[in-house]
Amino acid sequence: MSVLCLLLVLNALRPVRQAHLGVPLFFAAWLVSELAPYLLVGAVVGVTVLLVLGDLTAATWVGVGVSLGVIAGLVRMVLVAEEVEQLAEDALSEWAEEGAGAGEAGSHRPHPVRRWLVAMRFSHPEVERIADVPYTEEGHRRHQLDVYRRTDHPTGCPTLLQVHGGGWVIGDKKQQGRPLMTHLARLGWVCFAPNYRLSPRATFPDHLVDVKRAIAWVREHGAEYGADPGFLVITGGSAGGHLAALAALTANEPAYQPGFEDADTRVQGCVTFYGVYDLHGETGTKAYQVRHDRLMTRLVMKTRDLDVFEQASPLAQVHGDVPPFLVVHGRNDTLVPVAEARAFVAKLREVSSQPVVYLELPGTQHAFEVFHSIRSGHVVRAVGRFVEAVRANAAAR
Repeated sequence: MSVLCLLLVLNALRPVRQAHLGVPLFFAAWLVSELAPYLLVGAVVGVTVLLVLGDLTAATWVGVGVSLGVIAGLVRMVLVAEEVEQLAEDALSEWAEEGAGAGEAGSHRPHPVRRWLVAMRFSHPEVERIADVPYTEEGHRRHQLDVYRRTDHPTGCPTLLQVHGGGWVIGDKKQQGRPLMTHLARLGWVCFAPNYRLSPRATFPDHLVDVKRAIAWVREHGAEYGADPGFLVITGGSAGGHLAALAALTANEPAYQPGFEDADTRVQGCVTFYGVYDLHGETGTKAYQVRHDRLMTRLVMKTRDLDVFEQASPLAQVHGDVPPFLVVHGRNDTLVPVAEARAFVAKLREVSSQPVVYLELPGTQHAFEVFHSIRSGHVVRAVGRFVEAVRANAAAR
């Protein structure tokens, strides 16, 4: 057991990048790295019990020695996660020095012990969730969204649209972005989390069309829930990060708004978590090739036409007229290599006159902010500061 735990810890610290076992290895690394405090307590208790109650043979001492290695690795993960707070502060401070001005929001910081005890608790007494609101008249079961807002129902609130991930083939609005939406709702935002049609039944750009339908619906009906539809920030992770980025880059593009071409689908800011930015091979990573061959051409795009992939690639659609961006990516991400985020940010910074803030997180896997953890808490508060600053800067113009 000690050896198995050590292998899991080593995989979290230095992820194994193996195509055929990529998903199981990712899940192992993701859970160990984000749940490190819990596992650390368990490892310490286990070693203590073994020393107090166990038969202290040579094999036992070998197990204890290996377990101490496990404990050291878990301590390292906790310390790296805590470093994210300063990294986020540095990224936002750099932005402020360039004249944008980082916000002061996001002060709802729980005690460290409480942060560790509520990893899977997403409800909050100050926040209510209105579930399954239809955003089209077609009656499609995936054309529904959830609304998160403060229980005292403020009005004129800034607005967030959260797009879930899942490789364009799985996922649900209830499963992702909950820590961020709860945090922002407490700060007085109204957050909308839509579902969208999934592949293989849906073919791209159906997914993007649905996201834009949700934006158009929020513009028209958001005020009914206390939102100010004139200020809308879009966010998402993984495939949701791809769709959020592409929605921000293709605002008011008629080809992606069939039947609602005149609707305003502009957004005032975009925050992407571990997004997929390269769909046509510009970065040349091995992960891109695996994703392209096994997922995109067979299930999502259903074509090998490179022009179609280029149109769907945020990296290829970057232009100067884009909203402020915050790009967050883990350096240990084995599903979407950090090279994609670096290339996307570099291209944005080349042409955009708006702020482009990049937060690269050491020791961090894909999907790190799905539940509450030390790392996700720091990042969520940083995102709160970023979007509040974008809002303040927009109001000042």
